[in-house]
Amino acid sequence: MQQLNAELKQHMKTLRISEAAGILDNLLMEAEKKGFTYQEFLYKLIKHEVKRRDEKSMERRLKQAAFPEHKTLEEFNISEQKSLSKKQLKQLKELQWLEQAYNLILLGPPGVGKTFIATGLGLEAVHSGYKVSFITMDDLVQVLKTQEITRGSKTKLKRIIASDLVIIDDLMFLAMDRHEGNLFFQLINKLYGQSSVIITSNKGPEDWGELLGDQAIATAILDRLIHRSEVINLTGDSYRMTHRETIFGNN
Repeated sequence: MQQLNAELKQHMKTLRISEAAGILDNLLMEAEKKGFTYQEFLYKLIKHEVKRRDEKSMERRLKQAAFPEHKTLEEFNISEQKSLSKKQLKQLKELQWLEQAYNLILLGPPGVGKTFIATGLGLEAVHSGYKVSFITMDDLVQVLKTQEITRGSKTKLKRIIASDLVIIDDLMFLAMDRHEGNLFFQLINKLYGQSSVIITSNKGPEDWGELLGDQAIATAILDRLIHRSEVINLTGDSYRMTHRETIFGNN
């Protein structure tokens, strides 16, 4: 019997159902003890394989997303952001815009929750089975500039292009030259119509021409980003400043 089980597990691994193979012995003992039917035994075996595959897939998507931190939308204090209602946040969380390949542009001064909301929506997308990539604009420019000379950048760019949702954080934090702006346009052009993009920026689209190094490039990028998009202007005081910690306590 042991030899049969060993061969059975080996065949299961060959068929790439190794997670089920890992519980075979224990499940056989449980089946004998509780009197499982053949159907019940097979159901539990396959259910475990599917569950572990789903868990591993989610772990892999979370790792590839490269979020700076895992803050969910439930942790976002919507009462401190008067320019976005609970109803609107709920609509965003439902991800219908992602299913329809819409873009989101989150504008506002530092600390009002742009990155928080973008990350929270990214996490919702990962948990819903979508492939997500999070990257700051500064890092993205470096990836674009070095894609032809480093394997890491080439791999990262390939992953970004294959994503269902691309989050670009801090657009316009640093000004770009014309070459960098053109590389950015090429990326946006590839994503156009096939992936959703979330952009966070403390500068409005009217200022992007100067910061992208070329007004024509900025116009072409805006044309593709805003064609199917929702522009959300966030206001208020900086959350980090309001909730800053002090070494002196409350005294």
